[in-house]
Amino acid sequence: MVKAQQLKNGINVHLVPFAGTEAVTLLVLVKVGSRNESLPVWGGSHFIEHLMFKGTKKRPKTIDISRELDRYGAEYNAYTGKDLTGYYVKIDAQKAGVAVDLLHDMLFHSHYDAKEVTREKKVIIEEIKMYEENPIMHVEDLLEEAMFDGHVLGRNIAGTAKSMMAMRREDVLKYRDAYYIPSRMTIVMAGKVPKDAMQQLERTFGKVKKGKAVANIEPFVGRVPTDIPIVRIQNKPLEQMQVAIGFEAPGRGHEDMEALKLLGVILGGTMSSRLFIEVRERKALCYSVRASIDAYEDMGIFSIRAGLDASRLTLAMDVIMREIRKVVKDGVTADELAMAKDNIRGGMMLRLEDSSDRAEYFGRQQIFFGEVSTPEERMKKFSAVTLADIKRVAAQVLDLRKMSIAAIGPYKNEREFLKHFPQVRKEKRRA
Repeated sequence: MVKAQQLKNGINVHLVPFAGTEAVTLLVLVKVGSRNESLPVWGGSHFIEHLMFKGTKKRPKTIDISRELDRYGAEYNAYTGKDLTGYYVKIDAQKAGVAVDLLHDMLFHSHYDAKEVTREKKVIIEEIKMYEENPIMHVEDLLEEAMFDGHVLGRNIAGTAKSMMAMRREDVLKYRDAYYIPSRMTIVMAGKVPKDAMQQLERTFGKVKKGKAVANIEPFVGRVPTDIPIVRIQNKPLEQMQVAIGFEAPGRGHEDMEALKLLGVILGGTMSSRLFIEVRERKALCYSVRASIDAYEDMGIFSIRAGLDASRLTLAMDVIMREIRKVVKDGVTADELAMAKDNIRGGMMLRLEDSSDRAEYFGRQQIFFGEVSTPEERMKKFSAVTLADIKRVAAQVLDLRKMSIAAIGPYKNEREFLKHFPQVRKEKRRA
């Protein structure tokens, strides 16, 4: 395990120097996302991320921020999830101080001008429309709406046009001040790290006031098994429709996570995976099909997604369901498991060549687990997974009685869509 250093105010810091690069990435993670939001600030985490780029006292306008980073050819951006917000700058290591000063300035001295707040709401509404009109992206949102029906996790990260327009500046600031505190932050500097990195961080981020701890998240209680899946449909006259199938899985720190990741690789994680070969290569039913596992603190999602011709939906679902039943009943082969382990190791090694990915590797483990496993320690957990483990987690997670489905295509309602779904075509539509 790799332990974090700490600034005087308690912010966890990882310095991750490695040879072979002249760049450095500064990543600041805040443990806050849409899951932490009440309805008056629905979309607030994402809104705050946007507003951090709108000017500070030292850099009054957006262009003052972007011009300073563009001058040095830096890569920079931010992102918001349901339980995490991140800000990063990847820059010439000789200019690491610029990244430190600028991110500190943005995160703690942005002025949130009222006119900019109003203007940026319109920008975010256009962003919401963009995602809603992109079927490949939007089907994931619909799937989570179905899986987390009635829970905050089912809400869209960006909010809605209505929630954005109703959001008050004072509520946004109150929300920001409650969560942008040292105890919820992690900083990682990876690449060609300067010798005085800790001093630079102490002079800036180390001056942030500690703040008060906030309430815990609302836990998710798993759904009751049913004969008919929960479904979300967006009616759209597409030639290639999008379908996503989701199953409840354990949270990110669960002991079965490695087995589930390996199962995802075997079932649909590569171009030689079972679903890719059966659905695309042998049956030519789709262009893309994949399986993956994503997780939050207390639960995860094992999903299967495909883009296909609506006229071939029934046949495609028959094949996918057959592969799910097969892996539940028979498990996987020793060769498949060995290949999946090699795939995960190889992918990890490739990602860790880049300072940005290495920063994410350290930062996410620290903020969610409080410590960091080395790549070797992570791979030992994958190596320890057995064929019996894969068969067991497949049976536990790929439970058709807890299946949720999202689809974007030429269907007016759930009933019309479910006629094409082999497991439920004879059942009544869920009320």
